[in-house]
Amino acid sequence: MNDNDTRSPKADRPSPDRAGEHLTHVELTWVEGRIEHWIRFGDPVESLRLDRRRRIVSFAAGTVFAFVRWASNDFGTILSRIDILRTVTASEDHQTLPFVRPGGEILLRITTWPKVERVLGVIDAVEALGIDAVEVTPDYWRHVHNRIVAGEEPRIYTREQHAAWLKRRRIVP
Repeated sequence: MNDNDTRSPKADRPSPDRAGEHLTHVELTWVEGRIEHWIRFGDPVESLRLDRRRRIVSFAAGTVFAFVRWASNDFGTILSRIDILRTVTASEDHQTLPFVRPGGEILLRITTWPKVERVLGVIDAVEALGIDAVEVTPDYWRHVHNRIVAGEEPRIYTREQHAAWLKRRRIVP
């Protein structure tokens, strides 16, 4: 398994209910050239290695992460997908996704490799500004989703937009 699949998990073993905290669990699989599931950004609080090719990472409620899935067979790529999700508490409504338990609020859902590459480029551009993609306003990820689905270019995320989001987040829970 690719060791760059997750960034600095804080513990080795996920528990279904860590001291009353609701966690979202994501199953990652890495079979080189066949099935590749990885976290593009996000800060898991726990990680459990199931075997050489599979691991489960867990995220605390209210965090944002990007989950990339790619698969191929003897004839080429059969699945390319990126989902950016916000994890939810046990009492919040949520959507379900394969390999994500129980699910989350979907901020962006893109399929086909050319569109997935565009999203990865947007993430790279945000990070080039020195902004952690986890901290980006959820509205921006919805904007990127809508623009790419419509065949348009998403607007560039700016430091000013980010500063406004951080201020708004401080005053509105």
